[in-house]
Amino acid sequence: MSPLAVVVTSLAVVLLARCAAAYPWQVCGTAANFTANSTYQANLGLLAAALPRNISSSPDLFATAVVGAAPDQVSALALCRGDANATACSGCLAMAFQDVQNQCAYDKDAAIYYDPCALYYSSNATSLSSLDNVGRTNRINNQNVTSDPGRFNRQVAALVNATADHAAYNSTRRYASGEADLGGQFPRVYSWAQCTPDLTPARCRGCLAGLIAGMPRRFTDRVGGRSLGVRCSYRYETYSFLDGPVMVRLAAPPSSAAPAPAVGPTVPTPGAVAGERKFIVTATVLVIVLPTIAALVIINLLVWLCIWRRMRRPQAGATQPYSSRENMESVESMLIDISTLRAATGGFAESNKLGQGGFGAVYKGTLPDGDEIAVKRLAKSSTQGVGELTNELLLVAKLQHKNLVRLIGVCLEQEERLLVYELVPNRSLDKILFGTK
Repeated sequence: MSPLAVVVTSLAVVLLARCAAAYPWQVCGTAANFTANSTYQANLGLLAAALPRNISSSPDLFATAVVGAAPDQVSALALCRGDANATACSGCLAMAFQDVQNQCAYDKDAAIYYDPCALYYSSNATSLSSLDNVGRTNRINNQNVTSDPGRFNRQVAALVNATADHAAYNSTRRYASGEADLGGQFPRVYSWAQCTPDLTPARCRGCLAGLIAGMPRRFTDRVGGRSLGVRCSYRYETYSFLDGPVMVRLAAPPSSAAPAPAVGPTVPTPGAVAGERKFIVTATVLVIVLPTIAALVIINLLVWLCIWRRMRRPQAGATQPYSSRENMESVESMLIDISTLRAATGGFAESNKLGQGGFGAVYKGTLPDGDEIAVKRLAKSSTQGVGELTNELLLVAKLQHKNLVRLIGVCLEQEERLLVYELVPNRSLDKILFGTK
């Protein structure tokens, strides 16, 4: 064997070993267990035989099944990634049934994930009808972005949200792939988002929004990551990991203009030399006249600017419009959908209201991933406009400290102005969010 063949073979073995160690990723239940040779184990075996066959005949590569009766009833759900074929899907699911019984031995509830497929089973009779995104897990690429991470984070957030929109609203299979141009350290970033096809578009987008809401806390400055759940999942990487056509494409953000090319020296012609004297006289006149005209123009502009600023100055108590988000550029990756916050706070229910301040109310809520939050909801009649809101967001986003309330995200949708903070136990939230008055 040649030295080159030895090197290639060694690299292939190392890469395959790393891939094998990377997954499966399992989430084992803790509620109940079954025993060997029990009826529950027998029912699980029936599912292991039937579900891979059923999913290979499904056009969506999605299948559910229920076997047995309580207390030994087993409900199962399986989904393959949108770019997989029926053969690979069936084989992946058969392997999942084998691995999960080793990784989560005798657990009545378990979820297991591979790149091509995911499997979930439970003893809960309502597990399939609840549509909850249970069995969640996150996997992070430990490599950091070192060149302009803020720009990278903003473009990744835009791509992931665009991919989630396409999966929910433009695909009956609730699957989408994405690609964005970046330039710099990583020329491109790729994305994937998918829900189970039995979810409605709104439920699919809400499920993905719940996962994406945790993106700033988990994946900031990371070159890749994935958030997996039984009902919906998403992933992004700086390398292509999907087969098939790209469904969503984003162009690179505008870059600074290139410097103008240098102008080389010119050689005077005989005609130019002959007219040099006339040019000198003309230049002398221009040197005297142009500064005078320029001074008059500048004075007129200053006067007009003062008048314009006086006319533009808002009256006291007027509500300021907010249509520009330029100042939010550094925290665009922290945007949270209004639907997620309404679901978290029960539609801003009075029972979840923690306090009332000069600029609005604070509500307690719980994100889909279980994190408790405090939502500061600015009143529409509040004098705290976009400028104050932007300053507060930018300030708190940069000042992350153990003794400060941590900012989780922001929402500027449907005429709402919402700041989302971590819920601080055993403290006075109104003093933290509103200040003492």
